[in-house]
Amino acid sequence: MSALPEGVSAEQMRDALAEMRGVVGDAWVISGENPLLRAYRDTLSTAPEEASMPSAAVCPASTEDVQRIVVIANTHRVPLWTISTGKNFAYGGPAPRTAGQIVLDLKRMNRVLEVNTDLAYALVEPGVSYFQLYDHLRERKLRLWIDPAANGLGGVVGNTLDHGVGYTPYGDHLMMQCGMEVVLADGTLVRTGMGALPNTKSWQIFKFGFGPWIDGLFTQSNFGVVTKMGIWLMPEPPASMPFMITFEKEDDLERVIEIVRPLKVNMVIPNAAFTVDLLWEAGVAVTRNQYFTGKGPMPDSHRRKMAADLRLGAWNFYAALYGLPEVIDATFEIIRGAFSSVPGAKVYFEKDRVGDPSFEYRAQLMRGIPNLTEFGLLNWVGGGGHINFSPISPTLGSDATKQYRMIQKTCHEFGFDYIGEFAVGWRDMHHILMLMFDRRDAAETKRAHECFARLIDEAAAEGYGEYRTNLAFMDQVARTYGANGGSLLKLQQRIKRALDPNGILAPGKNGIWPLTAKEGPPT
Repeated sequence: MSALPEGVSAEQMRDALAEMRGVVGDAWVISGENPLLRAYRDTLSTAPEEASMPSAAVCPASTEDVQRIVVIANTHRVPLWTISTGKNFAYGGPAPRTAGQIVLDLKRMNRVLEVNTDLAYALVEPGVSYFQLYDHLRERKLRLWIDPAANGLGGVVGNTLDHGVGYTPYGDHLMMQCGMEVVLADGTLVRTGMGALPNTKSWQIFKFGFGPWIDGLFTQSNFGVVTKMGIWLMPEPPASMPFMITFEKEDDLERVIEIVRPLKVNMVIPNAAFTVDLLWEAGVAVTRNQYFTGKGPMPDSHRRKMAADLRLGAWNFYAALYGLPEVIDATFEIIRGAFSSVPGAKVYFEKDRVGDPSFEYRAQLMRGIPNLTEFGLLNWVGGGGHINFSPISPTLGSDATKQYRMIQKTCHEFGFDYIGEFAVGWRDMHHILMLMFDRRDAAETKRAHECFARLIDEAAAEGYGEYRTNLAFMDQVARTYGANGGSLLKLQQRIKRALDPNGILAPGKNGIWPLTAKEGPPT
């Protein structure tokens, strides 16, 4: 048997797994020397694999299975770590927070339960991937779009619960969520919002129901297991037009963001708008060694050669317009005029970038078409190691430049390339750094870990907090949200103690008690 969770005996684990086999069948409890257990590792982050190797995985097929499993876990005091598809790209794989936890793998719960074409929503289980929901709509010739994450293998529910974002006008996934079914730690089944009304007609169309809106409690938390979720879908527009604008200089960033802000706040640009660094866009098509084989960050001369070869800028702006063709044309002239104030700005449309993987995958995402192109970044340095650093800021050019220079400086100090993008949702700006390293190199992996830890503290000191993070850094990020004596985390601890007094659901997730079964309840 693999390592046990701290405070859990071999007898407790054996008895719990035996009872779980009675619920799901022998084939769906994976433990001991079963080679399938190795699939539940985080093979791409800075943490050693053994730090988060589970003792077992259990795969329920229904909400009723989940209810019975959490009751068993409570009876035997064994911790469960819930995943949906387990196909996260940059914030951690299917591994649990600490070694020995049982992975509650919801991949078998992969039904699209309902699609309402009149009201444009779907009700899905957590194992439904973006590819699956997209195929479901296409096979039935339904004129509805999904909003996928960059990783089409990812789960619709899992990405939404982790506050993920996408690329169409429906890019704020949590904003487009409506209604949940949740299993609490004692097996109680709750339907949120209008779903609490027997024979409801409005579960997936009105978010709030009666009384406090609690759906947010089950996002980025360990308060319950979400087994169903409603998601709003975008009606297919009569036309769409993705476009790209390249900018020659690093110093153009501040001006670009200042132009983007009023266009976004006024919804002239309706979708999530991305301003992307040269290396991110190049990295989906070429490798670092094709242009530079030395150590440390890529020199400017090599970057310029790469930009010229691939017709990319130091910064590359992507957005799209939707609606009637004549409205799209008129609106784009406003956008063209706004960006024309930046010297050297070049506009590209699909016909100008045929065969360009970076443009094509973003155009697909902006039309709700999931793909896997962004996985090409894993080849940038070889070894596949990557973790995402993602602080939030106002959509202000000064903040963009400040963050860029600060993060670039730290990355370069530790010998890494800056590979990043700025995603503007509405008034907010997500700054996503893809820290790429060779995980086969122990020294480089250690440097990447130290670099990431430094970035968290540096950003927090300037008022920039991360909105999600890798398993290895959850406690550190949680501590940065320490205003008023850490009252937010203390409130989360109180809710956790009330809903899950034995601490069996996702111990340690995002810094929320307990990390191990030996810990007492928070005071």
